[in-house]
Amino acid sequence: MEVSKQASWPDDFLCPISLEVMTDPVILPSGHTFERRSIQRWLDGGHRTCPVTNLPLPPDPTLIPNHALRRLIAAVSVSPAAVSADKALAGDCQGQGAVPASSSSVLGMLRLAKSGPAGRREVLESGAVAVLLQHAAAGDEAAARALLYLSLDGDDARVGLVADGAVDALCAAVSAGGAAAAHAATALTSLATVGVNKCTIGAHPSAVPALSRLLWRGGARERREAATTLYELCKLPENRRRTVRAGAAPALVELAANGSARAVEVLGLLAKNREGRHDLSRIPDIVAVLCTVAGSGNARAIDQALVVLNWICSESNELAMEAIKLGAFQLCEALVNDDNCKIAKNAVELARTLEKA
Repeated sequence: MEVSKQASWPDDFLCPISLEVMTDPVILPSGHTFERRSIQRWLDGGHRTCPVTNLPLPPDPTLIPNHALRRLIAAVSVSPAAVSADKALAGDCQGQGAVPASSSSVLGMLRLAKSGPAGRREVLESGAVAVLLQHAAAGDEAAARALLYLSLDGDDARVGLVADGAVDALCAAVSAGGAAAAHAATALTSLATVGVNKCTIGAHPSAVPALSRLLWRGGARERREAATTLYELCKLPENRRRTVRAGAAPALVELAANGSARAVEVLGLLAKNREGRHDLSRIPDIVAVLCTVAGSGNARAIDQALVVLNWICSESNELAMEAIKLGAFQLCEALVNDDNCKIAKNAVELARTLEKA
């Protein structure tokens, strides 16, 4: 391969001795990977140390084939199909900055990640995740999608991706907006399904603020995915306070008014927090929006709209009187016999709250 082409390859694909892309990578007992021909020449020359660490090797070191890395290199090798994909990606990214030089490698990893569990393991075990993180942070849609697919490989993969720095990269992609933002938000949702990751992502200084901004500035899909990520994160109480402080509540009410059941569910979680209830109570038209949702939304939205109404009306007679004027009491009477037991129960509780106003 020409030296000029090597710059477009991840460092992990290059032999530390020849600095060329490996075709037959093997692992030394030291844990480092080399091109077989290069390391064999090193050993045949009488060397008994690792070229990278300079630590001693066994008398007859075993060279273990690195099948995962070999298959990954083969999958992302520049081919006519990859070049065509690069051109298509370049067309999609016009006006969003330069296309990364190794976009063909990223597209190859995306193809592997999409192919199924075996492909995802190859990418994860190859050590090339750092390349995806770098490209995702720069707003590369394909890299963000690849990270999303990798996060589907189970809880161990999700924890491992967070440990590798995925939160930094995905938050940068969410902040940048554009096509990569929705995929990055979805990847954060997947990572947040693991309890320990909820804490790590929520505590990241950019995560909740970036998602909140996406609720305000993103397109329909970006806003929907941001709401879903916040729903998963807000299952952890501390993240509810972070979400309120990031200013997400008014945007969620606007989404709820536009028919988003997920936004109503996030509001239901925020209402469990006193600070959240105080913030929700100050949003103009929130009572009208919730009454509308409770009267015409789907089951999930109706259930949570009743919950939030009950919370804020129980702490404000003014809001309770507004709800009564908007027909909330009659709505409760219509819902107390609903086939959905949760809706019926919440309707009864709201009616009792309104009776005290």
